[in-house]
Amino acid sequence: MRDAHIFTLANGIRVVHQYIPTTAIVHSGIILDIGSRDETHDNQGIAHFWEHMAFKGTRKRNTLDIINSLETIGGELNAYTDKERVVFYASVRNAYFERAVDVLSDITFNSIFPENQLEKERGVILEEMSMYFDSPDDSLQDEFEAVVYTKHPMGMNILGRPETIRSLKRKDFKTFFKEHLDTGRIVFSCAGNIALDAVERMAKKYLEGIHFSKATVRRKKFGQYAAREQELKRTIKQAKCAIGRDAYPIKSENRIPFYLLVNMLGGPAMNSRLNLTLREKYGYVYSIDAHYIAYSDTGMFAVFFGTEPKQLERCISLVKKELNRFCEKPLTTRQLLAAKEQIKGQMAMSEENNLSLMLMMGRSVLELGRVPTLEEVFHKIDLVDSFTLRDVAQEMFDEKMLSYLTMVPQDKIK
Repeated sequence: MRDAHIFTLANGIRVVHQYIPTTAIVHSGIILDIGSRDETHDNQGIAHFWEHMAFKGTRKRNTLDIINSLETIGGELNAYTDKERVVFYASVRNAYFERAVDVLSDITFNSIFPENQLEKERGVILEEMSMYFDSPDDSLQDEFEAVVYTKHPMGMNILGRPETIRSLKRKDFKTFFKEHLDTGRIVFSCAGNIALDAVERMAKKYLEGIHFSKATVRRKKFGQYAAREQELKRTIKQAKCAIGRDAYPIKSENRIPFYLLVNMLGGPAMNSRLNLTLREKYGYVYSIDAHYIAYSDTGMFAVFFGTEPKQLERCISLVKKELNRFCEKPLTTRQLLAAKEQIKGQMAMSEENNLSLMLMMGRSVLELGRVPTLEEVFHKIDLVDSFTLRDVAQEMFDEKMLSYLTMVPQDKIK
């Protein structure tokens, strides 16, 4: 990948663009440094609710106008909310790039939160919550985050709680938006067959007019982590388990070594150590995954799996055994080289997805102020040695620091 172009508008909004001549589709998005961790106990779920309401009316578009704006020309308009970001993004043919930027900027900054739509969407989100918590696989990660980040906003569910969703008023959205919007912490990202000068014109036309804004509420940093264990009884047949802890933040020098380690442990490849042991050798699980998510001031490591209740303790023991293997002795030269080549290939293939590339660029500029090239990342991977991996494993896989969450079947499933 060639170097991405980055420039800053007069109001502080940064723009990142990657020219890709071999496509007829342009992907663009607005990434805001606002997420569920910026909420309080009383307004939990407001960031995700705000994301929904952005599609429900602006000063110049009603709901139907927004829905039809890109879909009638075969494009897509979407959004998501996570712990630290709200993201609005669109994919269209090159000829409709300006329309996409117009709509994205409009729904992001000009929502009017109409009262009639607010009540409708409140019901939609409550239904979304019901569907979500009916699926233990979907809710396991959020439940585990509450264990790891107990009593901190990082541990609050992104969807909120039914009582907070029912209580939120139009003024609450306006206040939240005003208190947390920071034009210096907004990135417009674009990837496609669009010239840089066209991107500059559209950014200035639709984004430079946004008034300079500075957040008035500071994000609460995560404090001291402590290992915890929790068991939940649910109306399920299979037992579910999460094992993990807090982890390195985005700017940590140990982030790439740990990412490499977690990929070997339980990444997407079928030859991950956990998959080979728990599925291929013993047949205890259908799937088992290890994840590492890095945030601005913390991170989370977790292993997730489901199994027959009678096999739960045996599976936990096998996971701990695999973690200990990384702690006991360094990888051989051959093992280390294979792990590095595998993760490089996975990263190179993921960059071929231009939508994912556009979102990655936006996050990188927001978090790092730049977009590292694949070559830079590969160089950092090459520098990782087996002793560093062992040291990182001994720190992160310390059994005394691991938290456990299990979901087990109730005695009687009604």
